[in-house]
Amino acid sequence: MNPTDQQPTRVRYGVMAYLAALAFILYIDRICIAQAGTEMMKEFRLTATDWSFVLVAFQVAYAVFEPTTGHWGDRYGSRRVLIRIVIWWSTFTALTGAVPWFTPIGFGPVSMVEAPWFEEPAGSGNWYRYESYPRPQYVLCSSLLLLMLVRFLFGAGEAGALPNAARVISCWFPPGRRGPPQALISTCAQIGGAAAPALAALIINFFGWRWAFVVFGMLGFVWAWLFARWFHDDPTSHPGVNQAELQYILGDRVMPTPGTGHVEHIPWRLVVRNPNIWLLGLINACTSFFSYMLFSWFPTYLKRGRGLEEVASGWLGMLPFLFGATGVLLGGYVGDWLTVRTGSRRVALASMGTVGLWIAGVLVGSSIYADSPGVAVLLCSTGYFFSYLQLAGWWAAMADVGGRHLGALFGLCNMIGLAGGAGSQLFLGFYVDYMEAQGYVGREQWDAAFFLYGSILLLGGVLWLFINPRRPVIAADAAVWTKNRC
Repeated sequence: MNPTDQQPTRVRYGVMAYLAALAFILYIDRICIAQAGTEMMKEFRLTATDWSFVLVAFQVAYAVFEPTTGHWGDRYGSRRVLIRIVIWWSTFTALTGAVPWFTPIGFGPVSMVEAPWFEEPAGSGNWYRYESYPRPQYVLCSSLLLLMLVRFLFGAGEAGALPNAARVISCWFPPGRRGPPQALISTCAQIGGAAAPALAALIINFFGWRWAFVVFGMLGFVWAWLFARWFHDDPTSHPGVNQAELQYILGDRVMPTPGTGHVEHIPWRLVVRNPNIWLLGLINACTSFFSYMLFSWFPTYLKRGRGLEEVASGWLGMLPFLFGATGVLLGGYVGDWLTVRTGSRRVALASMGTVGLWIAGVLVGSSIYADSPGVAVLLCSTGYFFSYLQLAGWWAAMADVGGRHLGALFGLCNMIGLAGGAGSQLFLGFYVDYMEAQGYVGREQWDAAFFLYGSILLLGGVLWLFINPRRPVIAADAAVWTKNRC
C-alpha cells in the first residue's frame, strides 16, 4: 500500500503524553517544598534568609547542569538522558524528607544560638520559638548544609528535563506542528505545580511534611520504568509507527542516530555574538524572577503575610498554576494564529510577549492594594496567566534561534533565566528578615516586594521588542535546519 493511502498511526501522541506526564512530575516534585516550607523552617530552626539559601541550592545546580544535560541529549539521545535524570531527581526528592535535625558539628568556641520566632497559628498573634542550641564557630556539617546538598543534587537531576523534552518534540513533530505539544508540556507542568500545594498540604496535615517528599518521589520511578520500555529517540525505529506517520513526521528530513558518526560542535563564537540568545535569556530571567517567588515563597507569604492556615494556603496557592496552565496552552495557539494573521513571525511573537508581560507586571504590582487574600491571589494568578501566555512564544522563538543545537542552547538560555529565579529567592529571604528586624510584621513585612516583581515583568516586556526569531545562531538554520536534522 502506498504510504499516502495509509491512515497515519498516532504514536507521536503517545510521545506527547509521556512528555506531559514528565512535566507534571517535574513540577510537583519541584514545588511541593514551597508548601512544606513553614514546617521545615520550624523543625530546622531556619530564618527566612537561611531558607532562601536552601531554595537557591536547587537553582544553582539547575542552572549549572542544564546546558550540559541538554547537550547530552543532542549527543547521546534524549531517551538515555531522560531515564537517568528522572531516576536521579526522584531519589533526591524522597531523600529531602529524610534529612534529620541535629546540632551543628564543627570546631572552635561554641555559642548558643536562638532560633527564629514563629507565629502559630498564622495570624493569631501567638509567637513562639524552639529552645536555643549550641553552634561551634566553624561549622563542618549541619542540618542546613545537608538540606542544601540534597536540594543541590535534586536540581542537578531536574536540569535536563525541559531541554531534552524540547529536543524530543523537534524529532517527533514536523515544523509548524510543534506549538501545541510545547504548550501542552508547559500546561502540564503548571498543573503539576497547581496540584503540589493542595496535595502536599493534605499529606502534611495527616502524615507530616517528610512523607510528602517520599510520596511525590515515587512518581518518577514509575514514569522512568514505563518510558524506558516504550520510547525510541528515532521515529523510524519505533515498531508502532507506520509509513504514513513517518512521512508526516519527517517530510524530507534525515534522522541522525545520536551517539554515532560525526559530532558537530557548538559554535560558541556565533552563540555569544547572537543578540537573540542574550535577549531570550534575559526575558527568561525576568519571568523567572516572578515565577520562582510563586514556586517557592507564595504559600509561606499566604500563611505568614496574609494569615491563612495550612490547607487554605494550599488551595489558594494552586490558583496561579491553574491560570498559568491555561495561559501557556492558549499561548501555543495564539502565537500560530498571530503569525498567520500578521504574516510576520517577529511581529507575532514580540507582540504576544510584550503585551503579555506588561499586563502581568501591572496586575502583580497592584495586588498589594487588595485587602482580601483571595483578591490578591486572583490578581497574581491573572498576572501569571499573561506571563505564561508569552511563554509559548518564548519556546517558539527559542526553537527558531537554537536550530540544530536546540538542546544545548535551550539549556543556556534557561540557565540565564534561572539566575533571575535565584536572585528572586535570595532577595525575598533577605528582605523579609530585614523588614522583621525593622519591626514590621504580617503584610507590611512582605507587600512592598511585589512592586519589584511587577517592575521586572515590565522590563521583560520591553526586551521582547528586540527579539528577531528569524536570526538563528547558524544562519543556514533559518531555512534548512529542520530538513536535515531532528
